[in-house]
Amino acid sequence: MTALSKYEIFGYVRNLLRDKGIEIDHDDSTRPWGGFFVIKDSSLPLFIESFFPNTEIKPAFDNQPLSPKILLIEPGKRFSWQYHKRRSEIWTVAEGRAGLITSADDRQGEMTDFREGDIVRLECGTRHRLIGLDSWGIIAEIWQHTDPNNPSDEEDIVRIEDDFGR
Repeated sequence: MTALSKYEIFGYVRNLLRDKGIEIDHDDSTRPWGGFFVIKDSSLPLFIESFFPNTEIKPAFDNQPLSPKILLIEPGKRFSWQYHKRRSEIWTVAEGRAGLITSADDRQGEMTDFREGDIVRLECGTRHRLIGLDSWGIIAEIWQHTDPNNPSDEEDIVRIEDDFGR
């Protein structure tokens, strides 16, 4: 997957999800670090079965969606050093690998190698950065909303440091 273009990796993942019977709500390939697919809520059971087998996943509050997504991190690119105020996240590497830095405060620690099948839980407020290594990383993600009256959204990002000037 090293030499795939963004267009090709999006096609590959679209086919992968279709073959698993997982329906896509929409995608976004405009992110400078890669992009993502938002999965339809109706496909949540298949999504969990496919990417989080043997992992207990439930909403933090009744009637809150889990907001499943697939993240695509481009080789050599990085997420912002960031955190969220209204959600926790659960990630697993579906294919490939990526680097991951986490911290309880604004200081970045050492990068860990995040490999296929690894699962990480990022609690609300945990600083984190996903890093593309030598090939595309395909990461399955589930949001767990932490504020029942104000669910998280794409704007719920506090950027501490950003390679793209955002």
